[in-house]
Amino acid sequence: MKINIGTRRSELAQVQANTVMDMLKEKLNLDGEKVLIETKGDKILDVTLDKIGGKGLFVKEIEIAMLEERADIAVHSMKDVPYDIPEEFEIVAIPVREDVRDAFVAFNNISFYDLPKGARIGTSSIRRGTQIKLLRPDIEIVPIRGNVQTRIAKIEKENLDGIILAAAGLKRLDMENIITDYFEPTEMVPAVAQGALGIEMVKTHPRIEMLKKLDCYEARICVDAERSFMATLHGDCHACIGAYAYLEDETMHMLGIYEVDGKIVKKQHSGDKSAYKELGIALARKILENN
Repeated sequence: MKINIGTRRSELAQVQANTVMDMLKEKLNLDGEKVLIETKGDKILDVTLDKIGGKGLFVKEIEIAMLEERADIAVHSMKDVPYDIPEEFEIVAIPVREDVRDAFVAFNNISFYDLPKGARIGTSSIRRGTQIKLLRPDIEIVPIRGNVQTRIAKIEKENLDGIILAAAGLKRLDMENIITDYFEPTEMVPAVAQGALGIEMVKTHPRIEMLKKLDCYEARICVDAERSFMATLHGDCHACIGAYAYLEDETMHMLGIYEVDGKIVKKQHSGDKSAYKELGIALARKILENN
């Protein structure tokens, strides 16, 4: 039995699809084949995501391919998946999560903390740009979009001192060696579900129960907690929003950031991991109440 894997065309998206393909073979003895799909988010690169509709632009065309039975599953970066996915679909598996941190990449390998006053940093993320300004108010944020390689090339092309990227993507591309600094989640709260992959399927697909075997319980509940935080705040790429959940024995710890009435609010919350979605909701309310 062959599983057709819907994925974006970028090198990183294909590497992620290959990872799932290996899991299919190793754990389920299924062969996989990639179905490359260009999404609207990949086509429009000259404006920031919040101007053209948000993160759903990276998944819609792949979902259409599944409805048309050209693809059996979709492999997404979970941080690109809106919290309100269409009712026909389900995220059936979230495998083991990669590094959640953001990373700084500088052309001359200078540390973020040693950058000169007024340095130019490239990122199209409101979340990253806002938190960079909290760490270094003197820094100029320059919007850049495109795949990882395109953004790296823009360091020189646009005369930038560096760019911010997800560590997970660089590690999956075997490009960890170009990372100058890592930002710990406490100083730059990651995007919701950063570092996690999601396998999406049409709910009526006959193989859905089989694919659920690729789910990692720990990754799943942490990502679902973060997504419940995002859903409670109705957050998307139009706002500064980030969340990070991690486990310590039976306890889940969460850290969240959100802009409330023009003010950036960062809060923490902990509780029993069995109530993971409720923890995300409670953290969101804590931030809205800001007390």
